[in-house]
Amino acid sequence: MESRWESAKKSLSNISISANPNNQPVTINGSSDDLKCIGVGTDAAVFQYLYAPEYAFKIYADEKLAKIRAEESVYDKLRDSRYFSTCFAAYPNYLVLSFEEGTTLYDCLLQGIHIPELVVQDVEKAREYAREKGLNPRDIHLKNILLQNGRAKMLDVSEYIQPGNDYRWEHLKKAYDSYYQLIDGKPVPFWLLETVRKWYNQWNKYSTSFDDFMKGVLKNTTFKK
Repeated sequence: MESRWESAKKSLSNISISANPNNQPVTINGSSDDLKCIGVGTDAAVFQYLYAPEYAFKIYADEKLAKIRAEESVYDKLRDSRYFSTCFAAYPNYLVLSFEEGTTLYDCLLQGIHIPELVVQDVEKAREYAREKGLNPRDIHLKNILLQNGRAKMLDVSEYIQPGNDYRWEHLKKAYDSYYQLIDGKPVPFWLLETVRKWYNQWNKYSTSFDDFMKGVLKNTTFKK
């Protein structure tokens, strides 16, 4: 019996993805009236199919196809956890995942939607669960965490097999604990979020502390009382 997601194959074949240099978002080539783009990253773009909306199709850039099997293996280890999506199938250039309702924490900041402390606690528990499965939870940032009915849902686990700690989550948690009250419930302008993101990506973590980085942000933006 054909799985429901297989009905999307023809429409998905009209789409190809190209990677861009300097860790910039991918470029989407082609289109289909049956597909809606719901996310764009540096390795892949994610689509929802009109006739099987319960699935999300993560199409990888042609230059990044080697990552598909690796990400599938991560999802296989994470199965049965409420904190992560489900991976149903892997094809040569895309994964079939469960579609997850909710708002990314990035969009929560843009819209002034309250992010409860329970979300932070959920991420901590999700990371602990991943470690118990022999994985290295990293690349956890505002666009990779979904606010779903007041709880956290983790998106994009592709780097969980990579070594090292990028400290993204540790810095996010510290920013939440120390500074979130300054903007809680207030929409943050897109230009400001993007400015802080670019400063963070350019920041030399070995020359100054995160507290010094945040002091610089507060001094040079309206991101304060």
